[in-house]
Amino acid sequence: MQISEDNFIEELKKKNEKALEYVIDNYGWVLKTVIKKHLRYLPDFYEECLNDCLISIWTNIGYYDPKKSSFKNWLGGVAKYKSINYVRKYLKDLENESIDNIAHFTEDNALKEVLSKEISQETEKMLKCLSEEDRKIFIKLYFENKNMDEISVDTGLSKPVLYNRLSRGRKKMREAFSIKGGSGQ
Repeated sequence: MQISEDNFIEELKKKNEKALEYVIDNYGWVLKTVIKKHLRYLPDFYEECLNDCLISIWTNIGYYDPKKSSFKNWLGGVAKYKSINYVRKYLKDLENESIDNIAHFTEDNALKEVLSKEISQETEKMLKCLSEEDRKIFIKLYFENKNMDEISVDTGLSKPVLYNRLSRGRKKMREAFSIKGGSGQ
Protein backbone atom coordinates (compact mmCIF):
# COMPACT_ATOMS: atom_id res chain seq x y z
CA MET A 1 0.00 0.00 0.00
CA GLN A 2 1.22 3.48 -0.91
CA ILE A 3 1.44 5.81 2.12
CA SER A 4 0.27 9.35 1.45
CA GLU A 5 -0.91 12.48 3.23
CA ASP A 6 -4.45 11.10 3.04
CA ASN A 7 -3.82 7.77 4.75
CA PHE A 8 -0.67 7.95 6.88
CA ILE A 9 -2.52 8.62 10.16
CA GLU A 10 -4.81 5.63 9.69
CA GLU A 11 -1.84 3.51 8.72
CA LEU A 12 0.05 4.67 11.82
CA LYS A 13 -2.92 3.56 13.92
CA LYS A 14 -2.68 0.15 12.20
CA LYS A 15 1.04 0.10 13.18
CA ASN A 16 2.27 0.20 9.60
CA GLU A 17 5.99 1.02 9.82
CA LYS A 18 5.93 2.65 6.38
CA ALA A 19 3.58 5.28 7.85
CA LEU A 20 6.18 6.11 10.49
CA GLU A 21 8.79 6.42 7.74
CA TYR A 22 6.39 8.81 5.98
CA VAL A 23 6.18 10.91 9.17
CA ILE A 24 9.97 10.99 9.45
CA ASP A 25 10.40 11.96 5.79
CA ASN A 26 7.64 14.58 5.70
CA TYR A 27 7.41 15.88 9.27
CA GLY A 28 10.84 15.11 10.70
CA TRP A 29 11.81 18.75 10.24
CA VAL A 30 9.07 19.77 12.71
CA LEU A 31 10.43 17.42 15.36
CA LYS A 32 14.02 18.52 14.78
CA THR A 33 13.16 22.22 14.86
CA VAL A 34 11.23 22.00 18.13
CA ILE A 35 13.79 19.73 19.79
CA LYS A 36 16.68 22.00 18.80
CA LYS A 37 14.81 25.02 20.12
CA HIS A 38 14.28 23.49 23.54
CA LEU A 39 17.53 21.52 23.79
CA ARG A 40 19.83 24.13 22.26
CA TYR A 41 22.07 23.99 25.35
CA LEU A 42 21.99 20.18 25.49
CA PRO A 43 22.83 18.98 21.96
CA ASP A 44 23.92 15.56 23.28
CA PHE A 45 20.26 14.78 23.94
CA TYR A 46 18.90 15.58 20.42
CA GLU A 47 19.02 12.06 19.02
CA GLU A 48 17.65 10.37 22.12
CA CYS A 49 14.82 12.90 22.38
CA LEU A 50 14.00 12.50 18.68
CA ASN A 51 13.79 8.72 19.15
CA ASP A 52 11.55 9.17 22.20
CA CYS A 53 9.29 11.45 20.15
CA LEU A 54 8.97 8.86 17.41
CA ILE A 55 8.17 6.13 19.94
CA SER A 56 5.60 8.40 21.56
CA ILE A 57 3.98 9.16 18.20
CA TRP A 58 3.91 5.43 17.39
CA THR A 59 2.33 4.46 20.72
CA ASN A 60 0.02 7.48 21.16
CA ILE A 61 -1.28 8.17 17.66
CA GLY A 62 -4.71 7.09 18.90
CA TYR A 63 -4.82 10.29 20.96
CA TYR A 64 -4.39 12.53 17.94
CA ASP A 65 -7.64 14.35 17.16
CA PRO A 66 -7.71 16.24 13.84
CA LYS A 67 -10.66 18.30 15.14
CA LYS A 68 -8.45 19.84 17.86
CA SER A 69 -5.29 20.58 15.87
CA SER A 70 -3.34 19.78 12.76
CA PHE A 71 -0.98 16.80 12.82
CA LYS A 72 1.96 19.17 12.52
CA ASN A 73 0.87 21.05 15.67
CA TRP A 74 0.24 17.82 17.57
CA LEU A 75 3.68 16.61 16.54
CA GLY A 76 5.20 19.90 17.70
CA GLY A 77 3.48 19.47 21.08
CA VAL A 78 4.89 15.97 21.47
CA ALA A 79 8.40 17.25 20.66
CA LYS A 80 8.05 20.26 22.95
CA TYR A 81 7.02 18.30 26.02
CA LYS A 82 9.53 15.50 25.40
CA SER A 83 12.27 18.14 25.10
CA ILE A 84 11.19 19.85 28.31
CA ASN A 85 11.28 16.47 30.06
CA TYR A 86 14.89 16.04 28.92
CA VAL A 87 15.80 19.45 30.33
CA ARG A 88 14.14 18.55 33.63
CA LYS A 89 15.96 15.21 33.72
CA TYR A 90 19.27 16.94 33.06
CA LEU A 91 18.64 19.46 35.84
CA LYS A 92 17.69 16.69 38.27
CA ASP A 93 20.82 14.70 37.36
CA LEU A 94 22.91 17.84 37.76
CA GLU A 95 21.56 18.38 41.27
CA ASN A 96 22.41 14.79 42.20
CA GLU A 97 25.89 14.86 40.67
CA SER A 98 28.84 15.28 43.02
CA ILE A 99 31.12 18.27 42.48
CA ASP A 100 34.33 17.02 40.86
CA ASN A 101 35.97 20.30 40.01
CA ILE A 102 35.12 23.97 40.38
CA ALA A 103 35.40 24.88 36.67
CA HIS A 104 32.97 22.14 35.67
CA PHE A 105 30.66 23.16 38.51
CA THR A 106 30.64 26.81 37.46
CA GLU A 107 29.90 25.92 33.84
CA ASP A 108 27.09 23.52 34.86
CA ASN A 109 25.65 26.09 37.27
CA ALA A 110 25.47 28.70 34.50
CA LEU A 111 23.74 26.18 32.23
CA LYS A 112 21.46 25.12 35.08
CA GLU A 113 20.44 28.73 35.61
CA VAL A 114 19.63 29.24 31.92
CA LEU A 115 17.66 25.99 31.72
CA SER A 116 15.80 26.66 34.97
CA LYS A 117 14.77 30.07 33.64
CA GLU A 118 13.52 28.45 30.44
CA ILE A 119 11.45 25.89 32.40
CA SER A 120 10.04 28.71 34.54
CA GLN A 121 8.97 30.63 31.45
CA GLU A 122 7.25 27.54 29.99
CA THR A 123 5.50 26.87 33.30
CA GLU A 124 4.39 30.48 33.57
CA LYS A 125 2.98 30.29 30.03
CA MET A 126 1.00 27.17 30.94
CA LEU A 127 -0.38 28.65 34.17
CA LYS A 128 -1.53 31.86 32.43
CA CYS A 129 -4.62 30.09 31.05
CA LEU A 130 -5.91 29.60 34.63
CA SER A 131 -7.71 32.02 36.92
CA GLU A 132 -5.62 33.68 39.64
CA GLU A 133 -7.15 31.47 42.35
CA ASP A 134 -6.58 28.26 40.37
CA ARG A 135 -3.01 29.33 39.64
CA LYS A 136 -2.37 29.68 43.39
CA ILE A 137 -3.77 26.17 43.98
CA PHE A 138 -1.50 24.68 41.29
CA ILE A 139 1.54 26.51 42.68
CA LYS A 140 0.84 25.33 46.23
CA LEU A 141 0.38 21.71 45.13
CA TYR A 142 3.04 21.32 42.45
CA PHE A 143 5.73 23.83 43.41
CA GLU A 144 5.41 24.30 47.14
CA ASN A 145 4.66 20.57 47.56
CA LYS A 146 1.81 21.19 49.96
CA ASN A 147 -0.71 18.41 50.52
CA MET A 148 -4.45 18.82 49.95
CA ASP A 149 -5.18 19.32 53.68
CA GLU A 150 -2.74 22.24 53.85
CA ILE A 151 -4.10 23.79 50.67
CA SER A 152 -7.65 23.41 51.98
CA VAL A 153 -6.70 25.28 55.16
CA ASP A 154 -4.78 27.96 53.20
CA THR A 155 -7.58 28.62 50.70
CA GLY A 156 -10.64 27.86 52.82
CA LEU A 157 -11.90 25.50 50.10
CA SER A 158 -12.97 21.92 50.72
CA LYS A 159 -10.89 19.09 49.26
CA PRO A 160 -13.60 18.05 46.75
CA VAL A 161 -13.71 21.63 45.44
CA LEU A 162 -9.91 21.67 45.18
CA TYR A 163 -9.89 18.36 43.26
CA ASN A 164 -12.51 19.76 40.86
CA ARG A 165 -10.51 22.94 40.30
CA LEU A 166 -7.32 20.94 39.66
CA SER A 167 -9.12 18.66 37.23
CA ARG A 168 -10.67 21.56 35.33
CA GLY A 169 -7.35 23.42 35.36
CA ARG A 170 -5.45 20.48 33.88
CA LYS A 171 -8.15 20.14 31.22
CA LYS A 172 -7.84 23.86 30.37
CA MET A 173 -4.07 23.52 30.03
CA ARG A 174 -4.34 20.43 27.81
CA GLU A 175 -6.84 22.23 25.57
CA ALA A 176 -4.79 25.41 25.48
CA PHE A 177 -1.65 23.50 24.50
CA SER A 178 -3.30 20.68 22.48
CA ILE A 179 -1.81 17.91 24.58
CA LYS A 180 -3.25 14.65 25.80
CA GLY A 181 -3.08 13.55 29.44
CA GLY A 182 -1.35 10.44 30.69
CA SER A 183 2.22 9.22 30.73
CA GLY A 184 2.56 8.90 26.95
CA GLN A 185 3.76 12.45 26.44
